[in-house]
Amino acid sequence: MKNYLEFEKEIKNLEENLDDLKSPFGSEGITEVDTDKIKNTQSQINEKLKETYENLNSWQKTLVARHEDRPRANFYIKKIFDSFTQLSGDRLFGDDKSVIAGFGLLSQKSVLVIGQEKGEDLNSRIERNFGMMKPEGYRKCVRLMQLANRFNIPVITFVDTPGAYPGLGAEQRGQASAIASSIECSMSLTVPNISVIIGEGGSGGAIALASSNKVVMLENSIYSVISPEGCASILWRDQSKSLQAAEAMKLTAKDLLSLGIIDEIINEPLGGAHRDPNLIAADIKSALIENLKFFRGMSKNEIYDHRKSRFLKIGRDKGFAKSSQTDAGLGYKEPKYAKIVKNLNKNKFIYAGAIVAAITAIILFI
Repeated sequence: MKNYLEFEKEIKNLEENLDDLKSPFGSEGITEVDTDKIKNTQSQINEKLKETYENLNSWQKTLVARHEDRPRANFYIKKIFDSFTQLSGDRLFGDDKSVIAGFGLLSQKSVLVIGQEKGEDLNSRIERNFGMMKPEGYRKCVRLMQLANRFNIPVITFVDTPGAYPGLGAEQRGQASAIASSIECSMSLTVPNISVIIGEGGSGGAIALASSNKVVMLENSIYSVISPEGCASILWRDQSKSLQAAEAMKLTAKDLLSLGIIDEIINEPLGGAHRDPNLIAADIKSALIENLKFFRGMSKNEIYDHRKSRFLKIGRDKGFAKSSQTDAGLGYKEPKYAKIVKNLNKNKFIYAGAIVAAITAIILFI
């Protein structure tokens, strides 16, 4: 049974009509199938899907990112990687079912794969804790990332979580410290790491696995420090203002690409990734292979500097200049307009005197 979002009511009606037209059994028993009507109805569905999904606002994209039928990390791992071997446990407390991790082959090359898994039905979602990782989950990821780094194996992560689990037990076991350790480990790797945000990228729970050389987002996924509902509750004490919050937060792939927070957008099939999971899996695989090729021939220091420079330049006009060949390391490139303003402030009295002298000379000359 298909699940529809609130803005897909017309699409739902059309698809129900299409199913009726395809059925060979009418009200009077077996009837003929009208192929012309089927083609016309399918064309209407495609047009409506295109019209709807080309004009989604930020809140509607949030709903698509959370869609019940949206492919999860487990699906992509099975479709994209060969000979996947899952590894479990953090060697301290236990195994976190909300994250799947292990080694596999991508284009006949070994990679470490880590995926936040929400689950596919109610039972699996409860078992997976709706994709909200606990400290043991992050520690498992750290353990495996360090192992991959030791053997020079690239790391690929699939991000899909509303955030880290906020329960009492998780806090008692060091949730904040586990997230910080995961971010530190991700940033310190000397092998390429690539993150793919396939649904929700929420809060520090997502950043812990998305501190990577390359961050790729699916077209209808989101990535933000907090959910729109949480933002609306904090700012306006009113969750009904989630649309306003979502627009202000710039959490869509298009906005984040323009801000330089992500590196690439993978377009989804018409109507979202859940309408053609195999196609989107193939596109993700191609993107991963191409991004790994970018780091071919780079030394460990160059890979490390690439990641460091990428994060340091976020929010800057010109960013930081990286140089692993000199002792200077990373230096900030000051924007031209900032230099002009700084110079004006430093020599404002000289410029003011010059302007007054020029005006006086002009008056005397007249």
